[in-house]
Amino acid sequence: MTTEPATAVRVEVRKGAYRDSVALMRVTREVAALPGVEAALVAMATDLNLGILADMGAAAPEGTGPDDLLIAVRADEETLAGALAAADAELAAMSAGGHGAAPADAPPRTLRTAVRRAAADGTPATVALVSVPGRYAAAEAFDALESGLDVLVFSDNVPVEQEAALKRTAEGLDRLVMGPDCGTAMVGGAGLGFANAVRPGPVGVVAASGTGAQQVMCLLDAAGTGISHCLGVGGRDLSAEVGGISTRRALRMLDEDPATERIVLVSKPPAPPVAEEVHRLAARSATPVHTVLVGTGESDIAAAVAEVAAAAGGEPPDWPRWLPDSVPPRREGALRGLFCGGTLAQEAAAVAARTLGPVAFAATPAEARAPGHLVVDFGEDAFTLDRPHPMIDPALRTEHVAEALADPDTAAVLADVVLGHGAHPDPAGGLAAALESAGPRRPHVVVSLCGAEADVQGTAGQAERLRRAGAEVYLANSAAARRAAALASGAEPA
Repeated sequence: MTTEPATAVRVEVRKGAYRDSVALMRVTREVAALPGVEAALVAMATDLNLGILADMGAAAPEGTGPDDLLIAVRADEETLAGALAAADAELAAMSAGGHGAAPADAPPRTLRTAVRRAAADGTPATVALVSVPGRYAAAEAFDALESGLDVLVFSDNVPVEQEAALKRTAEGLDRLVMGPDCGTAMVGGAGLGFANAVRPGPVGVVAASGTGAQQVMCLLDAAGTGISHCLGVGGRDLSAEVGGISTRRALRMLDEDPATERIVLVSKPPAPPVAEEVHRLAARSATPVHTVLVGTGESDIAAAVAEVAAAAGGEPPDWPRWLPDSVPPRREGALRGLFCGGTLAQEAAAVAARTLGPVAFAATPAEARAPGHLVVDFGEDAFTLDRPHPMIDPALRTEHVAEALADPDTAAVLADVVLGHGAHPDPAGGLAAALESAGPRRPHVVVSLCGAEADVQGTAGQAERLRRAGAEVYLANSAAARRAAALASGAEPA
């Protein structure tokens, strides 16, 4: 008779050792994947993360607060020390200002100190990136604006009233606020957040959407056209509450940029009065503006990019696709769209509805298993409260894919795979494994692959992995959605 090794939880606290939340999610995933580790948490000691620690069966020492760094591991006794050492090694690699740094080399503790130090070093800062818990983000962003910087707010869960106040302040200071919840931007060739390795060129992008921006940039790259800048403005910028303040400023900035010859504006569904105002501003721009407002009945993202490529003198693009050697037999049933990217999900739902009629859209766990045609956005806040964004860790989405593949009422599964900086190193791997485990009588699977040729994950390799597993793979999200909808409708042969 054998017995399982006893497990224990060990908690360590680094007082005042702030680290970026996205980077800490990646460290957590690396430590949790070690053999013998049941659970891991490397995170700032916010109320939410203290709750996760309690779920692990442990508590932080008295006096631990949101400015402190938690390192917690649940594992067998033989593994604990090595897992904690691995966490320390990952954290040390994140910053040159680690435990052994001399005081003069320690990282600045405030944004204003960082701005002063950069100016003293002869390399004055122009953009601040804010990635802190949402309730602190506005204060940091106001500091950045008052220091004369444009600011990208990566943080989510920032109240919309604070967003509007930030952007009104920025407008008065002649500054740009990108975000909050701005996942993607590219300024002068430098990618911020989830950005793809695309070529430089004459097209500027204004994006009130993260994966919408990535889809535009990747399709332009595939068409042989490059990017000057991509200014993400946050998914709520075109809401009635915010009124498109950052979108208007970003359009003006790109219109004045001599390196930008054309502009693409891409957004999640906007408030109609704000959309009308943006259209009027675009019409007055000296630089041609191509607009795609997802979910409004306007042209889809791929069609807008094709229009830009043609206007720039290129050939009409034939978007890449990778088709499997064999497909399962057709069956009747529902379309299940399971997405990591919010704008890709919204575009897919709108495109599929043209063929299938009403397609439900789920933004909460309670809605994610509704019957009938359904698209789920696993990047919504309700799904990411206690876990990394699915572009960083797609495990929850993969679980739902496996369920849909086993469901006899599912005719087709539509999913996205998003590549680029900050994304999972092998996002196709888990999806392909789920397909291979499902057997030959599974539903059809169609994948929207959002990536550029030079992305570190390797677009061609990711596509081939999925193709060998039996998926149809399309670079254009709208093409993938049309194909999946046709399969679910029975209007197109398998």
